Amino acid sequence: MSKKKKVKARVLSQKMIAPDIYDMWLETGLAGEAGAGQFIGVYPTDASRLLPRPISICEVGQNRGALRIVYRIAGAGTEEFASWQAGTEVEILGILGNGFPVAEGAGKRCLLMGGGIGIPPMVQLARELWASGTEPVVIAGYRDSRLFLKEDLEKYAKVLVATEDGSRGVKGNVLTALEQEGAKGDVIMACGPMAMLRAVKAYSQEKQIKAYLSLEERMACGVGACLGCVCKTTQKDAHSHVNNARICTEGPVFEAGEVAI
Repeated sequence: MSKKKKVKARVLSQKMIAPDIYDMWLETGLAGEAGAGQFIGVYPTDASRLLPRPISICEVGQNRGALRIVYRIAGAGTEEFASWQAGTEVEILGILGNGFPVAEGAGKRCLLMGGGIGIPPMVQLARELWASGTEPVVIAGYRDSRLFLKEDLEKYAKVLVATEDGSRGVKGNVLTALEQEGAKGDVIMACGPMAMLRAVKAYSQEKQIKAYLSLEERMACGVGACLGCVCKTTQKDAHSHVNNARICTEGPVFEAGEVAI
């Protein structure tokens, strides 16, 4: 894991791609250290909000000089981010967290599952797997017909869609689509709401497929300070001798069998 640094970044572009979901490119030298499943902390300019907001990396620029983040407005901090225009200078902290083990998927049938705001990290993950010679299958779960990032994912993967309202693809969730489409895999990598991750873990255990889960939904400060993202682990930590891990530092990606969710 890279040593984290607080640096200045510059907004290159920003647009809304679905209700309350924004797509932003940031120019930063930290992009050269970023990998699929990692994240950055983005600081509000309002001094009353001290802690950075953790936001997953959606994509790394081709020349590794920029990072793309796709986030949902969830409070005052992210609401401020949505107002930033091209040229705005901001502070970010990164690169944070342990990402997906891309090497584990190389040469295998990889199923990537993203639900809601867990879809953005699948773009860089699919891209890295594709670059390794592996074409993954992405199963993306949406609320409705606004399929943000679907075209980006299709550059690197076969994409299956599930929508809660049935307006596009399969009506239901990512596991509904998996079963109806008959997709097969040797390894699963997933990011999404906790209920989805629990279901993916249960499915992977039933089918005896190795799965890696990104638990970033549970994150607060993103830097290990607030202890708001502690999760239960199946094994005791060698140093603390308790069944706990901080998602932002030991994760956000865990092998499914390592966490009790």
